[in-house]
Amino acid sequence: MRELDGFLEDAFDGQERLSSADLQRRAVASGLSALALTRVDALPEGEYAQDEAAEAVRALEV
Repeated sequence: MRELDGFLEDAFDGQERLSSADLQRRAVASGLSALALTRVDALPEGEYAQDEAAEAVRALEV
């Protein structure tokens, strides 16, 4: 989903890792669609690098 890819690119700008809670807060603040917010909210707790977050979100799309 392009919206999530763009969000992750912006969220990780200058950040090596972000927690799932940080990603959820940034997703709400960025005004993502309800579907995209649902996917970010479904990420398991933990810290993610950008590629790990993208992979985890893609796994939720199935």
